[in-house]
Amino acid sequence: MKTTILAITGASASGKSLFSSTIYRELADELGKDRIAIISEDSYYKRQDHLLLEERIKTNYDHPDAFEHDLLSQHLQDLRGGKSVEVPQYCYKSHNRTEETNTVKPVQVLLVEGIMLLTNPQLVSQFDIKVFMDTPLDICLVRRIKRDMEERDRNFDSVVEQYIHTVRPMYKAFIEPSKQHADVIVTRGGQNRTAIEILKAKIRQLLNQ
Repeated sequence: MKTTILAITGASASGKSLFSSTIYRELADELGKDRIAIISEDSYYKRQDHLLLEERIKTNYDHPDAFEHDLLSQHLQDLRGGKSVEVPQYCYKSHNRTEETNTVKPVQVLLVEGIMLLTNPQLVSQFDIKVFMDTPLDICLVRRIKRDMEERDRNFDSVVEQYIHTVRPMYKAFIEPSKQHADVIVTRGGQNRTAIEILKAKIRQLLNQ
């Protein structure tokens, strides 16, 4: 079985999740849920059992070193080779991995979503299609404030402080430069229907080869 792997990347709160989930849902209806899967790069944040919660809060989660990219790369190789993998689960409230994992079986279409996917050459070489969500940073900030306060037990001041000290600087240092590796640049966020249809057509083409 041939596996087509898509990377969907961009700034935090740029619309990656909505974009990838829309493609997943629509292709799952068309191909069947057993032929497509999604993996989040966030699942591969490194374990921090050795740190107290107060210390974990200070971790720079917007730097490539925060992720266990070697494990993600190995999982992509395993899936392409026909092996199932155990994807870690990450808890945003405890800033650490849980003890549970999610089993992902080999599929024909694998969507990988995350902020640092195109910063790692080892990962870049494994993606058949590389998508960059090019969303203005002010829109990303508003979305991030709303998401983190509603879903991740953060307060306004902590979200803004993190954005100023790590999120925006790391975007400029790592994520924005990685755009050069993208095959497709998507504007207007996760609801860009034209981009969604183009990618679905390309996926179908690759599956039929």
